[in-house]
Amino acid sequence: MKLKTLAAAAVGAAAFVIGGTPEGGVGFPQAQAQAEGVRPEVGKHLKDAQTLIKASKYKEALAKVRDAEGVSGRNATENSTIEYMRMAAASGAGDADQVVKGFEALKAAGKIDNASQIRTMETIAGTYLRAGNSAKALEWANKYFAAGGNSPGMKQVQLNAQVKSGDMATVLKDAMADLRADEAAGRVPSKDKLDLAHFAALKQKDNNAVALIEEKKLNFYPTKDMWTQVLAGLTQKKYFSDKYTLDVYRLKLVTGNIVKSDDYMEMAQLAAQAGYPDEGKKIVEKGIAAGVLGQGTEGARHKRLADLLTKKIAEAKAAAPEAEKVASESKDGTPMVSLGLAIAFRGDTLKGTQMIKAAIDKGVKSNEDANLYLGLAYLNGGDVSKAQAAWKAASRGGANNAAAELARLWIVQSRSAK
Repeated sequence: MKLKTLAAAAVGAAAFVIGGTPEGGVGFPQAQAQAEGVRPEVGKHLKDAQTLIKASKYKEALAKVRDAEGVSGRNATENSTIEYMRMAAASGAGDADQVVKGFEALKAAGKIDNASQIRTMETIAGTYLRAGNSAKALEWANKYFAAGGNSPGMKQVQLNAQVKSGDMATVLKDAMADLRADEAAGRVPSKDKLDLAHFAALKQKDNNAVALIEEKKLNFYPTKDMWTQVLAGLTQKKYFSDKYTLDVYRLKLVTGNIVKSDDYMEMAQLAAQAGYPDEGKKIVEKGIAAGVLGQGTEGARHKRLADLLTKKIAEAKAAAPEAEKVASESKDGTPMVSLGLAIAFRGDTLKGTQMIKAAIDKGVKSNEDANLYLGLAYLNGGDVSKAQAAWKAASRGGANNAAAELARLWIVQSRSAK
């Protein structure tokens, strides 16, 4: 419940008893006239408080409530009316402690129905959070949910209070449960929710949770900057090997994260060194088309690399029969994976993918690597569905597996690119 709504509700309920005109007691039952009414010596202070609340002078109104409270011999009606007015003034003043005092007194007297109790708990929790009292905000947020409240906004208040209290383990646990609930219900999680879960996972150093949340952020809110962050983070992980540097470059290229001439050049050279000169030449051509390569004082160097890649492509074609024979005679299928991907980059997707699948059937050192590159071979031929199926197989590698994580990122990127 908003503070102004709570204030209007409480004023309306109190006004019925002290002789004013109710302002629409939203969320509160109007106080019922009892055998004992409000005496003039109490009523004058409360009428003054009512006038001050209408003028948004909440702290002055609280002082008048205290004046009314100071009158001796108060009856039940006077006490209830004082507490209604206290809540009205305190909510406007942002004084959560005084709202709580009035709320608990009225609750004990049976003057607030269950629905109103839940809405008032929402106000109290939010007021404490805005005042910087995260412990109290968390306490009242928990009470709110225990009483049956279900506002998504209050879930955010609860999580924010947990963050400020430093209880990252609980924040992460609750955030992950909330994300699972969103997934089960087919809801798109809010960006704020994902950001909070990501923050908590980083604080807890939970790499599995970090990777999962980052994939969700890329799924639902993909941006170039997010890809920059995720790919940079991947290279810093303990299980990341330099042999996957070219793979990171591949994702950088398709997500718009290669803009410098040196990056284009390094990626092209890495591709050539790995046995993929056709891929390397395409990278140089993309750099030229983007106006990054082939320009200025470095233009001649860029052309030399392009010429070298053309030469290597010719050499690879000439050596292909012997390379295929050697790969097929190897004890396991690992050499066939690299050769199959090279053939796919050369333009023969069918032959390349068949070779990689034969390698997997024969047995490879890493099924994750093989399926990662099978996916790339299919993608190079334009078959996104088969590429995603291969990456899904690679992604089963689980935690602390760079190839599996790269495969999951390719799945995300290919979805957003469709």
